[in-house]
Amino acid sequence: MGFEAKQFLKTKFVHRTEEVPVPDLAAYFSEGAKAVWTVRGLTGQELGRVKETPDRLKKMSGILSGLMSNVTKEVSDSVSAVLGGGTLETPDDIAIRLGQLVTASVEPKCTLDLAIRICEVAPVTFYQLTNRITILTGQGQEPGKQKPSGETAGSGPVSPSATPGGDSSMK
Repeated sequence: MGFEAKQFLKTKFVHRTEEVPVPDLAAYFSEGAKAVWTVRGLTGQELGRVKETPDRLKKMSGILSGLMSNVTKEVSDSVSAVLGGGTLETPDDIAIRLGQLVTASVEPKCTLDLAIRICEVAPVTFYQLTNRITILTGQGQEPGKQKPSGETAGSGPVSPSATPGGDSSMK
């Protein structure tokens, strides 16, 4: 009884997703909406890119340090604020988690600015979200069909090129 490689290669897989309650952010959801953040597991490629985030931030920091060496503190502080206030000196673990949250957020979508803000003002929620992403990633994708993304669009009008009575030039 060996591994069925052909069967495995033919199987369609879908991301594991999970709704994570975020009560600390409830005030920022629409009235009547559940305060949940939907996340998914990462693919191997995405995980690799996320793990490179600290190196990218360090390279960006070096470039900006050189560019900012001859400007006033006020301008330097403004640039730092635009870049997320201190993200250039972010610990590697946080940088990786920022990348996870941006990449694996299904609903709502998450930008780097939003991830940084959540990390700053709701750090426990930030860790809960990224911990769930890590767990879902470790579980891998699951076999199955892609879940529908919403309502199915209705059929459009009949094409004017359709011939009545079933006549076709393909006969």
